[in-house]
Amino acid sequence: MGVAAVGAGSSDRSELDLVIVTGISGGGRSTVARALENVGYYVIDNLPESLVGQAAELAAAGGEEVRRTAMVLDVRSRAFMTDLVGVIEDLRKGGFKPHLVFVDADDDVIIRRFEKVRRAHPLQGDGTLADGIAAERILLEPARGSADTLFDTTHLNENQLRARVEEAFLAPSSPRLQFTCMSFGFKYGIPRDADFVADVRFLPNPYWVPALREYTGTDRDVSDYVLGQDGAEEFVESYVALLLGTTQGFEREGKRYMTIAIGCTGGKHRSVAISEELAKRLNAAGFPANTHHRDRGNE
Repeated sequence: MGVAAVGAGSSDRSELDLVIVTGISGGGRSTVARALENVGYYVIDNLPESLVGQAAELAAAGGEEVRRTAMVLDVRSRAFMTDLVGVIEDLRKGGFKPHLVFVDADDDVIIRRFEKVRRAHPLQGDGTLADGIAAERILLEPARGSADTLFDTTHLNENQLRARVEEAFLAPSSPRLQFTCMSFGFKYGIPRDADFVADVRFLPNPYWVPALREYTGTDRDVSDYVLGQDGAEEFVESYVALLLGTTQGFEREGKRYMTIAIGCTGGKHRSVAISEELAKRLNAAGFPANTHHRDRGNE
């Protein structure tokens, strides 16, 4: 049954807070589902794509108890149609405002997780774990490209992922866009779940100042050193202006959560200090912002 074939009014549908969760097996979908339950979502797990429209209609007509509904889809379902993008588009045409969440991680991390629990990949068949992961990535590539929010769990443990999800989907006191300013080290790879990426390696590195080397960008002396360099204030001011210039459009498109990745060489000094300053200024501008320092402590 298609979305348009059921008789609920479009106004009822648009008021439903509908989240669709999918992603690579072993990426953390179950943790995302539990986190959504923690912040008040009614979660339907392992739902076939063919039933998404009907489930959304039932939720829209179900009253306040299911006003916040999340549906988890994955390849465990034999009815997985591999056209999730089309399903999402049908929902939007029917008056719903679904928010698509995709959970991912690097292949080597996925392999380690499967080996730890001694399970086969659902698409592995007679092949290897890597074969199953590769086949699933092909199936889910269109959905990943259409995701409203991407959680890359490569560097996150279960508690960290749960905290990120709860922070992103906790019922807001205001409809403002929420920011996470994430520092990282380019030597460890660019965060795949970032909406914006900036490189602050143009600033002098405190690592080469013996008195600052062992500290991080959250320490006052390091922060003062980084922010006091030529070009630092201009960068922060112009970057905040760029971000604020996008908020109205992103809010209009239904985006609720943005990850701003700031990189330096090791993710210990410059990127940490700049991320902290960006978050402080975004908060001052009225947009909830927090920091996450992915690679601090790796050295």
